[in-house]
Amino acid sequence: MKRMTDVTGESGGLLGRLRIEGPGMPEALARIAETILADPEAAANASIVDLAERSGTSTATVTRFSRTLGFRGYANLRVAVATETGRAVQARWETDISGDIAPGDPLTDVLGVVTNADTRAIHDTAAALDPAAVDRVAAAIAGAARVELFGLGSSGTSAREMAFRLERIRVPVWHRTDSHTALTNAALLLPGDVAIGLSHSGRTREVIETLAEAADHGALTVAVTSYSRSPLAEVADVVFTTAVQETTFRLAALSALHSQLLVLDMIYVAVAQRTYERTAEALELTVRAVDAHRLPEKNPTRHRGRSKP
Repeated sequence: MKRMTDVTGESGGLLGRLRIEGPGMPEALARIAETILADPEAAANASIVDLAERSGTSTATVTRFSRTLGFRGYANLRVAVATETGRAVQARWETDISGDIAPGDPLTDVLGVVTNADTRAIHDTAAALDPAAVDRVAAAIAGAARVELFGLGSSGTSAREMAFRLERIRVPVWHRTDSHTALTNAALLLPGDVAIGLSHSGRTREVIETLAEAADHGALTVAVTSYSRSPLAEVADVVFTTAVQETTFRLAALSALHSQLLVLDMIYVAVAQRTYERTAEALELTVRAVDAHRLPEKNPTRHRGRSKP
């Protein structure tokens, strides 16, 4: 089996080799080659499941494709693609920190893997975040009559958290949990309103349809996705891309949560800045409203059993 350095050095690099050899490969392998060549940056960020779905193949076929090219497995192929597309941080993913977690690994080691993966994803997302785009969206939300948020699965968790935060500062916001409700309310949006759709893959049909419906009625549409050339991005006025770092048991879609929350938190803070007086009053009122439901601190440094209200 060839070493990875040998593979990437042939025919002008890995991508050059795929351009030459890809058309002559078996049909399924050729589709994988075409998918990588169509968007090498997305391929460098894609999990084996993502690449299989995008190419209409299976994870087993992606593994076979990797080994056909002389790699030990898909992780090595992805690092090679990332290196060739100039993604130095992604290239260090294999050498600096392994995302592999074995069943018997001590939790202290697991903590290091998870912490480093999430930290790197947040840093990569921050590096790509456009302050001007954040400001544009924040300005629209601050003056909108309606803000609609929609996401499913893990992305739905991010959407729900953003809706909670905006509600607290008197923004008229709704988070929809089913596609029919999302579509019907998107149809009621008007110019000046805002619709935000979240999908790691950018290929979740319901989210794409909802954002497209909102766009048809003149609302500002915002996509939060890991793929800047995805179908969701194509229907959005503003696109925020999120970085992910996979670990064992947390594939790409499950690893995108913290990056999504970073983007949304920046928008939330920017809205709060623009509505400072209103926000300060709202936060004070909401804190006061629930204050009576907190247990009073009594000897906070000493805990002798359970306290009674």
